[in-house]
Amino acid sequence: MTIASRLADLGIELPAVAAPVAAYVPAVVHNGLVYTSGQLPFTDGALPETGKVGAGVDPEDAKGYARTCALNALAAAAAAAGGVDRIAGVLRVGGFVASDPSFTGQPGVVNGASEVLGEIFGDAGKHARAAVGVPVLPLDTPVEVEVTFILA
Repeated sequence: MTIASRLADLGIELPAVAAPVAAYVPAVVHNGLVYTSGQLPFTDGALPETGKVGAGVDPEDAKGYARTCALNALAAAAAAAGGVDRIAGVLRVGGFVASDPSFTGQPGVVNGASEVLGEIFGDAGKHARAAVGVPVLPLDTPVEVEVTFILA
């Protein structure tokens, strides 16, 4: 089964690649891998929410934003690689969660990214990961995710 057909089966339509908000490119292909820049949860060009998880941003909502970040990363990787079916799997996910100092549920938030990549890629979606709490992220987004994909 191709990744494109798997996305269709899941009812997932990849978004347009988000325009960079600074001096970088969305994704780079190198030595059989696609490295994405940190992706924010842009939907139709806008952030769905701003603020800190655990202080105004609900952790379940943030988990959904991490999912959106992962789909934005896949879209960026596919554009850089020449199509989604050129992506064979996931090597690593880095998740950053803008957190209230008392919030310790970063792994649960970043699961939103890991779970959707697992749904899309199956066993090839199993990956190494970091889930890091930070005081603030660009544009005051609650979540940012970067992904390293494996080329087919």
